[in-house]
Amino acid sequence: MTNNTVYCKIRRKYVALTPEEEVRQHTVTVLTQQFHYPVTRFSLEAKINVGKLAKRYDIVIYNKDFLPFMLVECKAPNVHLNEKTLQQAMSYNLTLNAKYILLTNGQQTVLFRRTSKGYVQQKSMPVLQ
Repeated sequence: MTNNTVYCKIRRKYVALTPEEEVRQHTVTVLTQQFHYPVTRFSLEAKINVGKLAKRYDIVIYNKDFLPFMLVECKAPNVHLNEKTLQQAMSYNLTLNAKYILLTNGQQTVLFRRTSKGYVQQKSMPVLQ
């Protein structure tokens, strides 16, 4: 509980306030307040296996059946969103199989929808089912 920490309402604990964590917390606030995604459908910073590697995703939002609906990859504001960022999220999504991938650095946000032919950029946020 210092200036170097922030309370995470999803994880219900204080966490280190890094630039990436600030983006993560801001994204949770936007998704819960502006788009009305329920807090109970969020998972933050959980481990997954990507091939033989143990990785940690930023945010996963689950649908009403508690299947992954959206994978959110957060970067610090000084990190540009690029093909490498998308490739990282897509590799995580091989395990998660979420319908949407959201990339954000707090300055720029890009949304993609998974289709049978790959990922297609979307212009508007989906309604959480």
